[in-house]
Amino acid sequence: MSFDQATCEIQAAGAAQAFRELMSLRDADSASGHVAIDGNDPFYRTPFRIGETTAAVLGAVGVAASDLWRLRTGRPQSVAVAVNEAAATLRTVDYSARRNERSGQYESLPITAPMAQMLTVTQPWPTLDGRWFLPHLNLPHLSRRVLNVLGCENTPESVAAAVGRRRADELEQAIADAQACGGTIRTPEEWLQHPQGRYLSARPVVEIHKIADGAPQPLPNGDRPLSGVRVLDLTRILAGPVAGRTLAEQGADVLMVTAGKLPQTPEHVRDTSHGKRSCFLDLDLPDEAQQLRRLVREADVFIDGYRPGALQGHGFGAQELHALRPGLVVLSVSCFGSGGPFAGRAGWEQVAQAVTGICHVNGQLSNGGRPKLVFAPMSDYITGYLGAYGVMLALARRAREGGSYQVHVSLCQSAMFVHRQGLLAGFEDAPERLDDASLQRLYVQAATSQGELRTLGPVLKMSETMPRWSRPTPAFGADEPCWLPR
Repeated sequence: MSFDQATCEIQAAGAAQAFRELMSLRDADSASGHVAIDGNDPFYRTPFRIGETTAAVLGAVGVAASDLWRLRTGRPQSVAVAVNEAAATLRTVDYSARRNERSGQYESLPITAPMAQMLTVTQPWPTLDGRWFLPHLNLPHLSRRVLNVLGCENTPESVAAAVGRRRADELEQAIADAQACGGTIRTPEEWLQHPQGRYLSARPVVEIHKIADGAPQPLPNGDRPLSGVRVLDLTRILAGPVAGRTLAEQGADVLMVTAGKLPQTPEHVRDTSHGKRSCFLDLDLPDEAQQLRRLVREADVFIDGYRPGALQGHGFGAQELHALRPGLVVLSVSCFGSGGPFAGRAGWEQVAQAVTGICHVNGQLSNGGRPKLVFAPMSDYITGYLGAYGVMLALARRAREGGSYQVHVSLCQSAMFVHRQGLLAGFEDAPERLDDASLQRLYVQAATSQGELRTLGPVLKMSETMPRWSRPTPAFGADEPCWLPR
């Protein structure tokens, strides 16, 4: 059932269109309260309606949380979100600060040197055949694979020269064969004619599949929409962690699981771990893999953000997970989606922007024709929010009718979703940052293992259960691999 539009106040056309598309995925038996989406784009200096689309997705998250609250209490909630605040969440790192113990002032936390270096080389470069290609050089092991294919050094000049000696599609295939990451810059039309683009365009922005029947499973007792819901978060950088953080904002017990040996980006760990707990389990070690199986048996949600098929190689594919825990909701977060010829490939925000046409259009309208990335990681965050939305829709279905569920979201599908909302003009002087008054309303401070941190809090507003983080960002790997009592 689509959401009753009479209960909505949505100012911007892009937000209204995106919200309608998301509500078409919801099958609740009645409307849930009132939804207000205030404001409009541009917030960032790009022709895409990024803020409006993000606000629509967060509004949908609020509706899904309200549906769960109504299952608990019989009462719907009102939901509100502002476009500029929603847009700002795509650049949380810009607002993160640590308190200086001597001065008492909060000081901005710059990105790390490796991340700064990555941004200089992970850019569109011209190819031998007059096209453009974007190699992705984040994380040391993946970066080495790209550099081995290119046969060059990790500098903008060297990467540009190496890309310039290759044909775009040949290089894209060579990068994929090396299990590295990169993508040919395509126009939106080229992408929709590509088999992968055709596959995604025939599917909803969030795919929710009931894969097995089972008895209904009521929500655990609690005073928040996801109280008592247990979430295993096996993700990193960036969409998967945002999905887990969004579920934590609604009261879920979210346990991050990773191996201490795996590379991370510290700024993303810091800014996407609020409200969670964190433990280390190395799935290459049989005893620790067995510990994860024990956790799965008592979980409600499992978020998989690994390269497609990687967890299956460790015995944690979707079929194995659902056998361990009937009724489990498995969220798969990928770059290219649930199927199609590119489904097995890994990818990142920049790759999704490259292949789907975002990079091309942004460059045509804001960079004199040279392909240009949208600096805000829109696909990552929107994909994370969409993943949380899909999980909550599946949990509501599980509570009403039972069953086990598979949810798919992808960076490319999210990029296509943004593009569907249309383009705008007059974005050249967009603010790109919240004003001080807005920031003071949204900031949250907490003592953490990294000192006293300040960051943007949740921007979604709900009338009875305001989204919040019940615990600060944890020390990485500091928690035991166990569940909290319900």
